[in-house]
Amino acid sequence: MSQLHQRQGSLKIVDATKVAARGALFVTEARLRAMLKWIWLIISLAIANPVLYLVSIGLGVGAYIDKNTGGMGVDGVSYITFLAPALLATAAIQGAIDESVYPTLEGFKWDKTFFSMNATPISGNHIAMGVFFNSLIRVAFTAVIYWFVMLAFGVLESPRAWMAIFTAIMAGAAFGALMQALAGLLENENIFFTVLNRFVIMPLFLFSGTFYPLTNMPIFLQWIGWISPLWHATELGRWLTYGHEISSLMLYVHFIFLNSLLIIGVIASRRIFTRRLGK
Repeated sequence: MSQLHQRQGSLKIVDATKVAARGALFVTEARLRAMLKWIWLIISLAIANPVLYLVSIGLGVGAYIDKNTGGMGVDGVSYITFLAPALLATAAIQGAIDESVYPTLEGFKWDKTFFSMNATPISGNHIAMGVFFNSLIRVAFTAVIYWFVMLAFGVLESPRAWMAIFTAIMAGAAFGALMQALAGLLENENIFFTVLNRFVIMPLFLFSGTFYPLTNMPIFLQWIGWISPLWHATELGRWLTYGHEISSLMLYVHFIFLNSLLIIGVIASRRIFTRRLGK
């Protein structure tokens, strides 16, 4: 059978126009099905992490802090109330990393599934957006679970606290898109995870105003928070959950920063995936 006849036969099975219009959703569905294999582990982590952090640090360490500050805690609220929005944003970012970096490395290096996808009408843009959309689903799920745990702990003092879910998702989406683009560049990941955990994740976690206000740090370290999506999301989360004071200018800065990172990460991911699959 000639290649032309084979091509015509394949077009009777695969609607190329439909794939071109919905290719990213097909990739999202494939990634979501793969993620569902680990659904009970994901649910367990989504519940256990906030409970353990809030009990051990929020209530445990927080009890000493509240006692030594005359019950004022930090920023005028109990320490657990101060800490919770930062942990919410941290969980969203960690979920985004898990569902953007590992699938990208799997698709390009470990199983090379992206190349088989790309042999169909599915393009590099479709694959990049499909991975991103699936990451967004994981982030949203994690943020919602974490928020309900915060609600159970009684640390949501504002009627608009539910909006902190969206600022956490924004942070996860922005950081996840950047990490997805970076993972798409990797040819050798031997030391990547060591560098990522020790020199990116850990500094952001420690120096983004997570456990204490960023202004308590020396000025030569505060820049880490300024460029950290975690700090920007944490500030918004604290403003939403208990009324942390933020100027109107800084509100715009936080939103613009997170959305700028998101746009840059998505555009970079699409270009990197397309270029790499086109080699």
